[in-house]
Amino acid sequence: MKIRPVLTGAFAGLVLGCAAAVAQEAPAGPGRPDVKTVGDWLVRCFPVANTNPCDMFQEQVRGDDQARQRVLTFSLAFVPSMNRHILQITVPLDIDIQKGVTLQAGDYKSPLMKYRMCNREGCFVQVAPDNAVIEALARATVPSAAVNIVADGGKAVSLPVSLKGFAAAHDDMVAQNRAKAKSAPAGDAAAKP
Repeated sequence: MKIRPVLTGAFAGLVLGCAAAVAQEAPAGPGRPDVKTVGDWLVRCFPVANTNPCDMFQEQVRGDDQARQRVLTFSLAFVPSMNRHILQITVPLDIDIQKGVTLQAGDYKSPLMKYRMCNREGCFVQVAPDNAVIEALARATVPSAAVNIVADGGKAVSLPVSLKGFAAAHDDMVAQNRAKAKSAPAGDAAAKP
């Protein structure tokens, strides 16, 4: 099962540029990201020259060290040149692709977000969310948000995302991206608003 994304223009460059920075594995040695823990979040800054070198990241796993299974990853980046965020959520396979994903924090529920692709690691949502999504998460008075998905059999599942430290991690990540981001080359779709 694989969904092929159909992305165009600035959004394609924005999403694909972020996905490449977010999805890359940190190599051993000097190429490792600078990582800071803020609450239950990691603020990661990769040693790359792009428009959004830092993100805030959280991963949920099940099982012990022998049989760990990744259940959810949540990565949020900020592109200063566009004043926009990029959100990537990864969930396990065996989901109902047509149902998409929503985020819920207290009384706030996001618009439906569609899956962009699936591979052996899971299924991915990659979107440039409205500021209302980020503001709702930062202001939430509940300890966690929920990533709501639907399994292949139709069962609704809520995967928790801790909000402990969300606002502080977000502020730190945005400040670091403003300081470290490199402009995209002329003609690059990611650089065009």
